Amino acid sequence: MEFFLDILKLTIPGVIVGATAYMLLKALLDERQRIDQAILRNDSNKITLPLRLSAYERLMLLCDRADIANTMLRVRMPNMKVRELRGVLLMAINQEFEHNVSQQLYVSDTLWQIIRMAKNNTLSLVTMTGNDLDPDAPSEVYVNALLQAVEEQSITPLQTAILAVRMEAGKLF
Repeated sequence: MEFFLDILKLTIPGVIVGATAYMLLKALLDERQRIDQAILRNDSNKITLPLRLSAYERLMLLCDRADIANTMLRVRMPNMKVRELRGVLLMAINQEFEHNVSQQLYVSDTLWQIIRMAKNNTLSLVTMTGNDLDPDAPSEVYVNALLQAVEEQSITPLQTAILAVRMEAGKLF
């Protein structure tokens, strides 16, 4: 029995010292891992922040270029008919969007959905406006109808998307 007590006298302090050492080393290693992760995150932000800012710039440009008035300025040609202008506008807005689809990697899903909805609503406006117009009428008639439809909206879908881009980009700072 005395032998057993001697073993306990030696073992219990050893277990206590071992447990204390384990807890201290674990706390030290956890803190070290947390610091390493913070450094990695900081280094990652140095790389991704410029990419994200560039994506926000591109999306702002997309919204501006996909705006009906701006698109009409770029694509409208003299002697176009309503049918031709409508087709060219739809194609130009879709191309702008397709050209910038890769930017979704750098923005939130919510913002990307807002951008998609703005594009779809703009395409719907282009499609629906002037449905009662003669497809072979001069494009000026369609231009006036489109500009009036845009003017009737207090804020266009693309303006809403621009505000969303600004808000999300502002969160970076």
